[in-house]
Amino acid sequence: MKLNEIQDLIKFVAKSGVSEVEVETKDIKIIIKTNNGKGQTVVQTVAAPVVQQVAAPAVQPVAAPVAEVKAPEVKAVAEDANYITIKSPMIGTFYRSSSPDKPAFVSVGDEITPGKHVCIIEAMKLFNEIESDIKGKIVKVLVNDATPVEYDQPLFLVDPS
Repeated sequence: MKLNEIQDLIKFVAKSGVSEVEVETKDIKIIIKTNNGKGQTVVQTVAAPVVQQVAAPAVQPVAAPVAEVKAPEVKAVAEDANYITIKSPMIGTFYRSSSPDKPAFVSVGDEITPGKHVCIIEAMKLFNEIESDIKGKIVKVLVNDATPVEYDQPLFLVDPS
């Protein structure tokens, strides 16, 4: 549609007393709303979406490997349900030890008790020692050393038994 056609349409709608008109073509969609009695006219134009058709390459189904992958994942989820997760209380950088030449605070198989330091999270040049709130055994470390972590991100899996 050309600009002068749109202007003529707006004038026609304003004079006709219709409160709303919607016109849609292959290229554009126009919505004209008038507020009778107040002389206000609102015009909204929306470009029509361009649909591209792309031929997808032929994909052969691979049923056997998919079934093999899903079975262990379901088992892992069931096993993880028995564990308690220690989560990050803040955003920062995760460190397993107080310095690179020192041993890690905890490793897989270590027993932890409430109050024991499990890691350090650096935030804004402050090194915050993270303490355990639970008693149990570390089953898995979920974050690599010196990597960024988000708030509430799982750090460790603990077996409480």
